[in-house]
Amino acid sequence: MSVQVVVVGGGIAGVSAAYACTLVDPTASVVLVEAEKQLAHHTTGRSAALLFENYGQPAQRSLTRASLDFLHNTPADLVDSPLVHKRPMIHVGGPNQSASIDTMLAEGADGTIPTIEITVEEAVNLVPPLRPELIARAVLETGTCDIDVAALHQAFVRGFKLGGGTIATATRVDAVRPDGQGWQIETTTGELQADVVVNAAGAWGDVVAQRAGIAPLGLLPKRRTAFMIDAPVSDTTSWAMVGEVDHQWYMKPDGAQLLCSPADETPSEPCDAKAEELDVALAIDRINTATTLGIRSVNSTWAGLRTFTADGAMAIGPDADFPNFIWCVGQGGTGIQTSRAAGQLTAELTLGAAPSPSFSPQDLAALSPDRLRRPR
Repeated sequence: MSVQVVVVGGGIAGVSAAYACTLVDPTASVVLVEAEKQLAHHTTGRSAALLFENYGQPAQRSLTRASLDFLHNTPADLVDSPLVHKRPMIHVGGPNQSASIDTMLAEGADGTIPTIEITVEEAVNLVPPLRPELIARAVLETGTCDIDVAALHQAFVRGFKLGGGTIATATRVDAVRPDGQGWQIETTTGELQADVVVNAAGAWGDVVAQRAGIAPLGLLPKRRTAFMIDAPVSDTTSWAMVGEVDHQWYMKPDGAQLLCSPADETPSEPCDAKAEELDVALAIDRINTATTLGIRSVNSTWAGLRTFTADGAMAIGPDADFPNFIWCVGQGGTGIQTSRAAGQLTAELTLGAAPSPSFSPQDLAALSPDRLRRPR
């Protein structure tokens, strides 16, 4: 008898988990439900992802490393073109930020692709608008790449459909009730039955849990603002992404435009996030101070919610009280680059398979939802 799995959430976490379920157990019946009319409407569809191996908590870094092969060598039937393209990433700091630079170098020293220090001249060659007189030190993340987020999301969707999965959009989960063997799920389009529910609802993860009578994990959605400006040149292909070392702003080339952000992390309720004028103005002021861009206007603005756990690592695994309710939440800023491995681990734990040897016992403990409920 096939396992009935319902995955809640159509962003990168949900589609990667749903796709992986069809690989771990091809006989499983898997349905993905999404409250919006289209998938990836919120955070995933608004992400400016960079593949950055030395980013995030240690467990997140393990997930990133385990996702690399898929990102670089994606099955041909899932994509029409490569998902990643090389893009340098640098961090810059002023005279009073040397300690922050040292910390970043130390944290990235033992990575498979190490973080290294470069000269100010090298940094300006990678990002010509930088003001060299304001930079004291610069750091290069080697091996970083742009990720085509839309194509990656679609690859998971394509793979899920090829595996026989079903997608239901405009289907909000209103109630989840245990029925003795599994779950009865009440949605805006009717009822579903599931042996296992996968909660991949992003900023709404705690909301979905509470609708199932399950204690929340204390997820922390935070707004991130972004906007586009015209680049000073028509071709920024060779430019690096650049960020201030203490995360006060960043800027990423995008063809004839530049994507800019104040790197804000403003606490928010789950919502359809919108950019605030004050955050955009703050970023413009910071970037104009650090560069010669002289930004006067923006072409477009938006915001998304990045959702964190209390300790910053993801929560992947069964609920301690309801083992057939699987969490896959708290991706923070690493959800895109970790998606293949996070989805695989979620699927393995959903379907009772042994976790991949890519993950140490320490990684599994660091990702376990149960850690967020234990006394500290």
